[in-house]
Amino acid sequence: MGKEIFNIINDMSEVLSAAQLRKLQDVLVWRLSEEEKQRYDYSNKEYLDMFLAAKKLEGCSERTIMYYRTALNKMFEKLDVPVVKMTTEGLRGYLAQYQDEGHCSKITIDNIRRVLSTFFSWLEEEDYIVKSPVKRIHKVKATEKVKAVISDEIIEILRDGCLEKRDLAMVELLLSTGIRVGELVNLNIADINFATRECIVYGKGDKERRAYFDAKSKVHIEEYLQTRTDDNPALFVSLKAPYNRLTISGVETRMRTLGRHVSVQGIHPHKFRRTMATRAIDKGMPIEQVQRLLGHQQIDTTLRYAMVNQENVKLSHRRLLG
Repeated sequence: MGKEIFNIINDMSEVLSAAQLRKLQDVLVWRLSEEEKQRYDYSNKEYLDMFLAAKKLEGCSERTIMYYRTALNKMFEKLDVPVVKMTTEGLRGYLAQYQDEGHCSKITIDNIRRVLSTFFSWLEEEDYIVKSPVKRIHKVKATEKVKAVISDEIIEILRDGCLEKRDLAMVELLLSTGIRVGELVNLNIADINFATRECIVYGKGDKERRAYFDAKSKVHIEEYLQTRTDDNPALFVSLKAPYNRLTISGVETRMRTLGRHVSVQGIHPHKFRRTMATRAIDKGMPIEQVQRLLGHQQIDTTLRYAMVNQENVKLSHRRLLG
């Protein structure tokens, strides 16, 4: 009976509004099948658990799963309404309230909107709702700021400030490969090919790709590994026993500590990734190849990462078009 109800709703979707379609769905479910009615009688928590299980199966990281869970639970706390009854107006009001109370940036609000869109789109795909109420909530436009990269001078200061061979090896590897911090901590020694100066990393969705490092990175990684006395297969481990694999938060903390040690603000692993992308484009690497190196699905993402040197733009214009 569920498929029949879905077909009826689809047939009527061109002549009824979203609110009318939801009401029609409720009536059909109630009148036509007790079994079908029970199918829609899940709690918000049950819907959330099913959604997160599906996303985990699709390969989303634990960090992403936790972000989804936190954002959606906050929404459930504010909107004490079953998800199948939620409306565009209600969700739009929630986002406005979220921004006012939290004094959030437009980028933050759009990130929350995208989480809601992903959740309700999944509900629609699974036939729990007829149409996602987030479809009419458009992307929140925000002024895109050019994020700073690490200058050559600061890079040298960071190198000189590394008191541990491990930290220097991490800095060099992050800078030369542009890999994500999550990819860095998941690296094993066996993933490194010193002969060809490349490594295998697993990006978002466990997608495998090759990353390449320079000769300087090779030297510092080898020097670091020579100091190791443990048998942990991880490439980077803690400095003290029991020499556990470094975590994302551990690397982030270490980079911030390094920055403070040399009196440089804003040092974090992701900044090395942007710096690598900017350097590559600045030196003439085609954007498609930079996209491949960074493991981006969309080239627009790569363009947002890289800050193109304006002086090079001017010189290229004069050389090619002037």
